Amino acid sequence: MIDQINAILPQTQCRQCGFQGCRPYAEAIASGAADINQCPPGGDEGIFELAHLLGVNPKPLNTQFGLHKPKSVAFIIEQDCIGCVKCIMACPVDAILGAAKFMHTVIASECTGCELCIAPCPVDCIVMKPLPTPSDEEQSFIRNQKKAHAQLAKQRFDARCLRKESAIMEKAERAKQKMAQLLRIKSENTLQE
Repeated sequence: MIDQINAILPQTQCRQCGFQGCRPYAEAIASGAADINQCPPGGDEGIFELAHLLGVNPKPLNTQFGLHKPKSVAFIIEQDCIGCVKCIMACPVDAILGAAKFMHTVIASECTGCELCIAPCPVDCIVMKPLPTPSDEEQSFIRNQKKAHAQLAKQRFDARCLRKESAIMEKAERAKQKMAQLLRIKSENTLQE
């Protein structure tokens, strides 16, 4: 059930629902700890799909968690970027490219519009730009691509989480090896005395 709920969520990983991402929110819905109307990016369409899946009545979006807005993407004003990498660390789907002390840029096609990169930016060089309103024909295409884009965002988020977990484990292993080496040196010094 959690996977089915998670598949309906937009995979923005924006945390507006009060949880650390779409999967934790899906887990909370499945356990009854959260309601189906806490996801502003999912909007009424998402609420309706969740209600249908769970066999409950749809309800309006709880505005305590925000308002549904048109899809937008982050844009970095390049001449103002100082290359601090804070936005890169904040992006849950690795949609920002750059390196320390160099200008950054957003991969617009990968950006979920979560807005998590805005707050950490010390020079306020990140703005959200709404995507142009699509024609009726384009809207049909977009609806068909929405699930595919959400799945790609989920894969990028999962890959980022695995990379971060691996880095933590590697750091812990290096610390363990360093501690063992220090203890060995200390032991050798004690024997020599």
